[in-house]
Amino acid sequence: MKIVTSQLEQVAVRPDQYPPEDLREIAFAGRSNVGKSSLLNLLTGRKKLAHVSGNPGKTRTINFYRVNDRFRIVDLPGYGYAKVSRSVSESWGDMMEQYLENRPNLVTVIQLVDIRHAPSAQDRAMHDYLRHYGLDGIIAATKADKISRNQMARQIKQIRQTLKLSEEDRVFPVSALKKTGHEDLLAAMEELLEE
Repeated sequence: MKIVTSQLEQVAVRPDQYPPEDLREIAFAGRSNVGKSSLLNLLTGRKKLAHVSGNPGKTRTINFYRVNDRFRIVDLPGYGYAKVSRSVSESWGDMMEQYLENRPNLVTVIQLVDIRHAPSAQDRAMHDYLRHYGLDGIIAATKADKISRNQMARQIKQIRQTLKLSEEDRVFPVSALKKTGHEDLLAAMEELLEE
């Protein structure tokens, strides 16, 4: 799949602010600072579609991007950032739950984890949650440029074990900096949209 057009369609904090359910949606979720905005920019070939911030935890809304007038990429708030107050992070949790549990045109959620580290307790909790709702299956292992080729297989194995992934679950090492791995991820997204 090649993304030709992409633009921010809607910013929402409540279901009544979501765009219509007319297009299929693929959401992206990950810890704050995992490189979600950078990956979305890489996938869409746009430098500034998603705002890359020096301050993790900046995305406090659900951002809907219309892609090729065919589907939407949905950017969910980052989870697990310590400097955000508990009440704020709980409100994000409620906002994400409402979206994930009630959006009929949501195809899947691509979960981002940092390839350099074992998935955190929050990553595991998010993955269990996604599995419970049948929204799991694809992991984007970001920052792949930060480790050697030899380390990569070991880190992917660790991600698979920690998140208790099945044989069918797929892990894609990606690097926004080196612009690698995104073609495979786009191909997987294409398959999901075709189903």
